Amino acid sequence: MENSAFIKFIKILFKGEFYMSYKVTHANEAYVYEAAGHYDVRTTRLHDPQDVNEGQLIMGLSHFLPGGGLEENTNALEFIYYVAKGEMTVTVEGKDVVLKAGDSIHCGPNTKKAAKNTGICAAEMLVVLLPPKK
Repeated sequence: MENSAFIKFIKILFKGEFYMSYKVTHANEAYVYEAAGHYDVRTTRLHDPQDVNEGQLIMGLSHFLPGGGLEENTNALEFIYYVAKGEMTVTVEGKDVVLKAGDSIHCGPNTKKAAKNTGICAAEMLVVLLPPKK
């Protein structure tokens, strides 16, 4: 069956809803967005829940200038921060944790946190978020 005919068949089968089980995002496909409470940073989104069937995860890559960071806050999201490049100091529940390239931190929902690039060069931090179940 021709590819477009197959997709049309699937859309009819699922009453116009077409779900995918995976999504590949190439580096040049990430989109820039404004993240509340962030400063001296470029935040890019790689994956959203609606990208796949029954998706829940959000993933982004944040590029922090030296001194850039995230103001202290809490929210209902479970999260993982993975430092891919540079150094970030993450303050969790009032305690400072220095994360260097290859280090990560995993926190539950409603955790009080802040983050700051305490290094001398730009830092890249992969952010994985899990919203609460509906």
